[in-house]
Amino acid sequence: MNEAIVSVLSDHVCQLGEGPSYDPATDTLYWFDIVNGQLLEKHLSGGAVKIHELGQMASAIAVIDDNRQLIATETGLHVRDVATGKMTLHTAIEADNPVTRSNDSRVHPCGAFWVGTMGKGEEKAAGSIYWFFKGELRRLYSDITVSNSICFSEDGTVACYTDTSTGLLMRVACNPATGLPVGEPKIFVDHRKAKGYIDGSVLDRDGVLWNACWGGSVIEAYGPDGKLIRSVAMPVTQPSCPAFVGRNADRLAVTSAWSGKNEKQRLLDPQAGMTFLLDIPVNGRFEPRVLIA
Repeated sequence: MNEAIVSVLSDHVCQLGEGPSYDPATDTLYWFDIVNGQLLEKHLSGGAVKIHELGQMASAIAVIDDNRQLIATETGLHVRDVATGKMTLHTAIEADNPVTRSNDSRVHPCGAFWVGTMGKGEEKAAGSIYWFFKGELRRLYSDITVSNSICFSEDGTVACYTDTSTGLLMRVACNPATGLPVGEPKIFVDHRKAKGYIDGSVLDRDGVLWNACWGGSVIEAYGPDGKLIRSVAMPVTQPSCPAFVGRNADRLAVTSAWSGKNEKQRLLDPQAGMTFLLDIPVNGRFEPRVLIA
């Protein structure tokens, strides 16, 4: 197990911290407490965490332009005005299905948005993974129990994703101009015999996939061939998702959660739900802007 400097970036405790995304234009990290319907905001240079009450479960954020963001929620994709916080529904996704909510989602280099859904109670096969691009929405994969690990290569030719319940991290070729998958997905990492579960991931410029291992207390790095090349110990049992942060995208922020733990388990995991900064050398990159029209 390789050692790394892990520090607390935010001691605000989230029940289900998820969906971190860094905006280099403002040096700001955004993330969510999904089940409590909160968007959190913190400047990396310092200052207090801002908490925005969204009024519904939400899990992912993307930058449209300097004034607007796109947020994936339990009812669909909403445009958020940065200055006022006003949310306007842009594209409904499973809005008529009270069982499901949004989960792991990420922007493809071309500006397309892959949006995952899942059952609020992890109902089997209740979720899907969608493709959204310039106002068009398509379902890519159905019968997903827990959508996770959506990430893309820098050139847009590769996509990864998982249904966490399967223990299999999948890889599929992508059209770099549209972000649509090409051909059938193949197994990239078989995690079924390992400790913990595949949660959120990011792919760096070198093709290394950094995954938060829920229940495994580690961030795991996989090379382009799918082999484990590094494990970074975390001070919480349920790290949930990493994001590249900093002016050079050369560090990792990682969210976590206490969801599913009883009082005794929470006492044994006192930092669960906090957000962390990993000072390890990563060749990261910034998230693309999403194209909504």
